Amino acid sequence: MQKFITLVAKILLTILLLLVVLDWIYTTVYLHSSKRGKVEYVINSKAQNYDVVILGSSRANNHFVSEIFEDKGMKTFNYGMSGAHLFEASLMLKLMAERKFKIKTVILEADLGLCNEKESEGIAAKFLPYVHHSNTIKNHFYNQENFNELYYIPFYRYVKYDAIIGFREMCNAATNKPTNNLDHLGYYALGKKRGKMKNDLSPLKPIRNKYYEEIKRICKENNYTLITVMTPMCSNVKGLDYFEKANKIYPEIHNLENVVQGDQYFSSCGHLNDTGARMFTSIVIERFFEKK
Repeated sequence: MQKFITLVAKILLTILLLLVVLDWIYTTVYLHSSKRGKVEYVINSKAQNYDVVILGSSRANNHFVSEIFEDKGMKTFNYGMSGAHLFEASLMLKLMAERKFKIKTVILEADLGLCNEKESEGIAAKFLPYVHHSNTIKNHFYNQENFNELYYIPFYRYVKYDAIIGFREMCNAATNKPTNNLDHLGYYALGKKRGKMKNDLSPLKPIRNKYYEEIKRICKENNYTLITVMTPMCSNVKGLDYFEKANKIYPEIHNLENVVQGDQYFSSCGHLNDTGARMFTSIVIERFFEKK
């Protein structure tokens, strides 16, 4: 019996050591990668100097054309990420501040994201390779229900989120396989092919969102000018009073939901195509920058 227990103990110890080694290998690769996505681009970068930084979900990523800002003399990068919530936008801004980014203006897309304080697992997982190397990331995830497993069990986070940060992505990061995430200064253009051209916002209820409050606090502490906007929707939308409800909670948010008229400017009901995005970006610049 003692031999059996010893054998089992050796097997478990071997497995544990293997998990520790694999965790170290994966993490080391990610700590030296900065060319595949926006998260590692921030985490593994030196201090940057921007006139304009854009944060938010796909409704930021697909709506703000960085090159138009640049043509106006403003150094800009669009850090919007498809699928992101304010949980991730707040963390991105914390990391920028931690790395001493100099930013004059933060444009935050905060509309549909105001209705929840949840993490977006598909985006939040991109921060997890660095959870042992950044107290900012550790503290941001600390109150999540699965924090202990993710933080204390070696290699667990890479297995749980294999499709996002697992073997394939690690290999791509190790070989610096290029992506289009950083092309066009972070802006991702959508074509004219239309997706779903209907939407119902009726079930959504904006709340006083703690991650939006964090973003406001970070901007104040670091002297970043914050411009928060709600971006356009197509004509066939139910529950458009959502935006009015959001403004009742946060009057400072600029409701730009209807500044681009015409479904020909949309790729789907909640996303402008490239033509619409260029129109929208020009409106934003004229409204918030050219009058200064």
